[in-house]
Amino acid sequence: MGFERLAKIATPGAGAARIGLGLAAVGRPAYINLGRDRDLPAERPVEVMRRRSHELLDAAYAAGVRYLDAARSYGRAEEFLADWLRDRPDAARHVVVGSKWGYTYVADWRTDAETHEVKDHGIATFERQRALTDALLGDRLDLYQIHSVTPDSPALTDRELRTRLAELAAEGVTVGISTSGPRQAEAIRAALAVEADGRPLFRTVQSTYNLLEPSAGAALAEAHAAGRAVIVKEAVANGRLTEAAERPPAALRQVAEETGATLDAVALAAVLHRPWVDVVLSGAATTAQLRSNLAAADLRLDERQLTELERLAETPESYWHHRSELPWS
Repeated sequence: MGFERLAKIATPGAGAARIGLGLAAVGRPAYINLGRDRDLPAERPVEVMRRRSHELLDAAYAAGVRYLDAARSYGRAEEFLADWLRDRPDAARHVVVGSKWGYTYVADWRTDAETHEVKDHGIATFERQRALTDALLGDRLDLYQIHSVTPDSPALTDRELRTRLAELAAEGVTVGISTSGPRQAEAIRAALAVEADGRPLFRTVQSTYNLLEPSAGAALAEAHAAGRAVIVKEAVANGRLTEAAERPPAALRQVAEETGATLDAVALAAVLHRPWVDVVLSGAATTAQLRSNLAAADLRLDERQLTELERLAETPESYWHHRSELPWS
């Protein structure tokens, strides 16, 4: 059900519906995006972040956004989203809701925690987190993804887990994966080969893809050609492709000046130009950021501009090393 609804809302020409809202930046007080000291108040109690989440959800829905993305490790993002869905039943009927399991949030709402999340793709974690997600989102959950699958993840080989995921799919919840790290393409291709009862188990793929880290592109194109829905995350590279960066890439700024668009809109538009992309996530923390991100839906870049932007690519190893050094704030 979730797969079909996602494919329907993300058709070419669907405008803002091809942009989803991810709640990683507002479901917990700390994250690795640049510029959070400007985007959020210094004090971030639960109710402040709940209100900010709801402001963004309201603005996104009003603008035409129809895919909403949370995760167990995004602090209280599922709770905030569940509250919003309950209070806005008309909107709830028209959105696709996705969440993820596989990381546990352990920071206890502290921005200075030594560890913010712990990864585990074992079946015990799935059962525990699935119960928590079900208690909050219930039958509103359309898509449940394994969070940050890598080629060595037991989620790709654990038969008991695959059986349980197949049962979840039979209940009407689409099962997918997200990927992270320098070997995303390998993880995507491995996931495409996983079957349950002779049918593909994973129907969606959510991966990091942006102007600095495009290495998963060919594999994502293969996934799309094989009938999977492709969701792109971190299209602005955690702020490195925005004005929050200390030195945004010169080519990005040049194209922004030529088009009269913001840096983030250009970065998102470059991703939206890929025909195999179904949905690109905005990770906005403010409604102003969201509006700027959504402008990408109507921004057209020419071949010269796209070629110039493609030259910004880093090696996957360099990109992911840099990402691992970004501070939680």
